[in-house]
Amino acid sequence: MRKIAILTSGGDAPGMNAVIRAATLKGIKAGCKIYGIKRGYQGLITGEIEELTVETVSDILHRGGTILHSARSKDFKTGEGQKKALEQIEKLGIDGIVVIGGDGSFRGAQILNQLGVATVGVPATIDNDIGCTDFSIGFDTALNTVLDAISKIRDTAVSHDRVYVVEVMGKNSGFIALYAGLGGGADAVLIPEIPPDLDQLVKRIEENDQRGRGHSIVIVAEGLFGGPSGGQVLAEGTAFKVATYINLRTRKDTRITILGHLQRGGSPSALDRTLGTRFGAVAVDLLLAGETNKMVGWVKNEIKVSTMDEAIARKNQIDPELYQLVENLSSV
Repeated sequence: MRKIAILTSGGDAPGMNAVIRAATLKGIKAGCKIYGIKRGYQGLITGEIEELTVETVSDILHRGGTILHSARSKDFKTGEGQKKALEQIEKLGIDGIVVIGGDGSFRGAQILNQLGVATVGVPATIDNDIGCTDFSIGFDTALNTVLDAISKIRDTAVSHDRVYVVEVMGKNSGFIALYAGLGGGADAVLIPEIPPDLDQLVKRIEENDQRGRGHSIVIVAEGLFGGPSGGQVLAEGTAFKVATYINLRTRKDTRITILGHLQRGGSPSALDRTLGTRFGAVAVDLLLAGETNKMVGWVKNEIKVSTMDEAIARKNQIDPELYQLVENLSSV
């Protein structure tokens, strides 16, 4: 293992640069050449690959996004695209690749592994839906972005006795919505994992009014009704449907805030920086030890290494006790 490459694929997530930095420095310290693959698997096919140095990664820890850029590649799903990618790997003599991303990125890593290339995955997605890890890189930063927005929205909700429906990202995963509701004191949280009871939601808002509390904050996951809106303000979108139902039933001034891709950006939190750094270093250690088809995760406050197959097969599950806690506290 003398040459290691790094790629980021799928949606960007704050903390990806921390992984890139740690993997690069760890590899160089071990005497390896480290390469950065630009634009994910598409860049691997087209040969957008350059050597990473200490100077390249010396000032990226605090930066959001990914210095390697990211893209989704339809070409890599084809046999011809995979053949071209393997040719680029063999041309440079790359021995192993650190793949940073979500389940789609990991499926690509599995393909490379089947082609004889050693791969280790690092979970990075704000959705936090990857199995075999309690937290994925980017989730904590996105959550804090949402919490900051909720605090600001609450100020105007209180001032005007309004109901605000705040839509957050997460595809079909309710992690951001649930943790934001818990940390932001929301009056209701609606997530894809639990069928929504809009009549009960209306009742809670009316009870708030009866107690003299004229405002309510409702957090909804974008995939509540079966699919992500991608941060778009659509007439059939999740937030619109929920807000319309509330307004028709209560006649209260109901507003929508769709945070969208704002949640993906920003300087990574302390947790995402430290986890990203640890994940990147361990990923290189695994490659140097001859491991492949593995994923680095964080389970019960410890680093845990799992097989890529297990990580893809097992989605990270919402804790029903946390959801029940939000329900109990918001109904008082």
